[in-house]
Amino acid sequence: MTHEFKIIDKEDIALLKFPKTDVLEDVDEIKTRISELNRALALGNLEHSKIKIFFEDNESKKIVDTTVWGVTDKNVMLKQGVMIPIHRIYKLF
Repeated sequence: MTHEFKIIDKEDIALLKFPKTDVLEDVDEIKTRISELNRALALGNLEHSKIKIFFEDNESKKIVDTTVWGVTDKNVMLKQGVMIPIHRIYKLF
């Protein structure tokens, strides 16, 4: 799966544009994504562990290795106020 994703620096995410559509269509995959988000948040807050976030903006699929600082109902929050819309995330691990 990794070969189709381009590595991006966390600082560059703020410059990206995100469509409104969800990258996942399967209900089970969406539920799995929520579980992965909660796990990533716990790892970020308790152990300051980095995780890989696989996501897609309006141009291509990307991957970032970062710490999750917070999760809202719509976004994943990273350091320095950088956010990724949850509906544009494929997977976290």
